[in-house]
Amino acid sequence: MRRNSGFLLGVAAGACLTLLAVQPRGTLLGAPANAAGSPDIYSQLNLFGDVFERIKSDYVEKPDDTRLVEGAINGMMGSLDPHSRYMNEKAWRDMQESTHGEFGGLGLEVTMEDGVLKVVSAMDDTPAAKAGILSGDLIVAIDDKAVKGLTLEEAANRMKGAVDSKVRLKITRKGAERPIELSVARQIIRVKAVRYRLEGDIGYIRIPAFDEQTTAGLKKAINEISMQIPSSKLAGYVVDLRNNPGGLLDQAVSVAGTFMARGEIVSTRGRNAQETQRFSARTGDLTKGKPLVVLINGGSASASEIVAGALHDHKRATLIGTRSFGKGSVQTVIPLGAGRGALALTTARYFTPSGRSIQAQGIAPDIEVIQEVPEELKARAESKGEASIRGHLSGDGGAEQTGSQSYVPPDAANDKALRMAYSLLRGTTDANITPSKSGVPN
Repeated sequence: MRRNSGFLLGVAAGACLTLLAVQPRGTLLGAPANAAGSPDIYSQLNLFGDVFERIKSDYVEKPDDTRLVEGAINGMMGSLDPHSRYMNEKAWRDMQESTHGEFGGLGLEVTMEDGVLKVVSAMDDTPAAKAGILSGDLIVAIDDKAVKGLTLEEAANRMKGAVDSKVRLKITRKGAERPIELSVARQIIRVKAVRYRLEGDIGYIRIPAFDEQTTAGLKKAINEISMQIPSSKLAGYVVDLRNNPGGLLDQAVSVAGTFMARGEIVSTRGRNAQETQRFSARTGDLTKGKPLVVLINGGSASASEIVAGALHDHKRATLIGTRSFGKGSVQTVIPLGAGRGALALTTARYFTPSGRSIQAQGIAPDIEVIQEVPEELKARAESKGEASIRGHLSGDGGAEQTGSQSYVPPDAANDKALRMAYSLLRGTTDANITPSKSGVPN
């Protein structure tokens, strides 16, 4: 059994990362401990066995036993929240590979919505981005086979294959008169954990996801920026977490800790005592207290919200942008033994240092900045958020929030949130920026 103490944080299941705690729990053999005293569970298990045997003996064609069992498991997981799921052995291996920051495919982050594959985002500099696939696109067919009826893992696996081989996609896009058909060549996807540049007297750091390379990439970025400009002339840092769907929890904790001298970063609280944990800063503030702005939007989920929430609650950073996605649940990955795959099971909610749960609510920025969106892209400029997902966990107090802008202009010159961040750090004003709202979030 593979042991891994890391955690994952993100938007949705499968090809899109969720907040996960990778904690081996054994092979789950036998009846659960709390089954004693619940005689109904045995009659229900007998019912399952009877149905299984009747299908095997009487179905018009000889069924595949493995597919029957996997279908039953998926049905059971589907009765829970949208982030709990079963991964067969291949899907489990694929998820492990994706957290290393290199994997084969198109470079899409996807989730399943109403039976079709919905694009959360196309990663920078990948075949999907170069082919023009957009956030909000619906993939209805892969290699001329309908997506409807497939699980998220099955649909994602169909898009994977040998390097340089092509996959045909049929896409529906709001506002388009007819489906868009694309042929995209698969490539090895290497997710660059951190991108950075010096913008005059400000260090800009972009974190697109949280994988095993993120903290090392962040430290390299801070070191390289500090070598390019004397500390006395550095106005501060902008950390861009917009449209970051998540990743490893330990990386989110260490990223937040990179900007904090001390203090709690996040806590998790679940039904069982082992799911209640606290994570605190340990390494010290590598930026030596330089002013910090964090950019968030409707596509910033889970791990991104952990970092933004911690830095905000400790008054270490100002948040600029739009309300975040609102995924505040924790999934524990439970390996089921050799050849059996794993469960990703929701086991807890997480809370910011001030005790706020962001589940189905998200984090409101200190300064809200609405981007100007080209007319042809307005239909996909909004993220519906966690609260809009069917079967989501309810929020832990407070009104649920749905919908927030997730558009980021490709040209930095048109990026109002980024320009606001620069102006704030430099103590100047930009006459072309009028924030829709400012103030401390609830």
